[in-house]
Amino acid sequence: MNSDRKYWVDTMLRIAEPVIQSLAARKLRATMPVECKKEEQRQYTHLEAFARTLVGIAPWLEQPALDSEEEKLRLSFGELVREAMDAGTDPESPDFLNFATGFQPIVDTAFLAHAILRAPNTLWHSLDARVQANLAAAMKTSRTRKPGFNNWLLFAAMTETALGYMGEDWDHMRVDFALKQHEQWYLGDGMYGDGVEYHADYYNSFVIQPMLVDIIEHVQVHYEDWGRMRAQIVQRAQRYAEVQERSISPEGTFPAIGRSLAYRFGAFQSLAQTALRRELPTVVAPAQVRGALTAVIRRLIEAPGTFDDNGWLRIGLCGHQPEVGEHYISTGSLYLCSAVFLPLGLRADDEFWQAPAAPWTSQQVWSHQTVAIDKALY
Repeated sequence: MNSDRKYWVDTMLRIAEPVIQSLAARKLRATMPVECKKEEQRQYTHLEAFARTLVGIAPWLEQPALDSEEEKLRLSFGELVREAMDAGTDPESPDFLNFATGFQPIVDTAFLAHAILRAPNTLWHSLDARVQANLAAAMKTSRTRKPGFNNWLLFAAMTETALGYMGEDWDHMRVDFALKQHEQWYLGDGMYGDGVEYHADYYNSFVIQPMLVDIIEHVQVHYEDWGRMRAQIVQRAQRYAEVQERSISPEGTFPAIGRSLAYRFGAFQSLAQTALRRELPTVVAPAQVRGALTAVIRRLIEAPGTFDDNGWLRIGLCGHQPEVGEHYISTGSLYLCSAVFLPLGLRADDEFWQAPAAPWTSQQVWSHQTVAIDKALY
């Protein structure tokens, strides 16, 4: 296995295993420590941990590996994930997850839905009929509450998109509203507002760009106006990925700006997804992205205090920094960091993994190399 790829797989599993193994054994509530500032978050944290872990590892689960040892890992982990899905959606399970109480489950039902769309064979078609029925029923309970008038519109739309894929009834209006409203919130140069205001944070990557891209890919065939939106949505995501690649310093750091920094390298989901889709801008080579993201992963995951003694993530950006956690952050929230691992859905013989190491843009700039000039999208 390519050394970078092996490091990514090992790190991904190091993060994911405590969550998936505990839930598969129906012991997630019993064993997962919960660090939070607001006690209310305890009732949401287990769905957060499961859904957010899956949203990043899903493409790896879906793509057969060329390396025999990696393939054994993938197949065995896929079985564990399906057992965890059963445990989390079975109303009789001690680990039945909270889809129906409070507003936070709107968010994490959507992350689970996104994972299903990223790995439909592993996370939907391979489930038995009983688990499929439980999963669909659980997801539908998120409809009883109204999402906020911001990026949360995409959570409702993502859940409906997945339900439609699953053969369930789905609400076209929730999808249409999210797509059309985000078009109104587009600010230019690949950036959307989070609602009517611009926020200097990473929510274009945590939520907005990745969900817009995957929603439109699945629904574009239903209406001509949706179909016409696809090209611009993808083009904007490409530009945003270009900006993200340039934001990674030569040392593998990035600006600690905005809320939800405790999601760590989940801040680069949009760049990772654009690489997974093989849609990187021509001035950004896949090897640059592999190198830049590997540097970020190493910088953060190897910081002292990132994990507790039992391998669970702790609140922080670089190590254990509980002050970084907002009132809505709990241990489960942190697992959105898994979104950086999306390129593991590319085969090991893909250029992303096989091309020789190449300096990313900031390394080129700050070591006096020739560098591509940057320019706005339009």
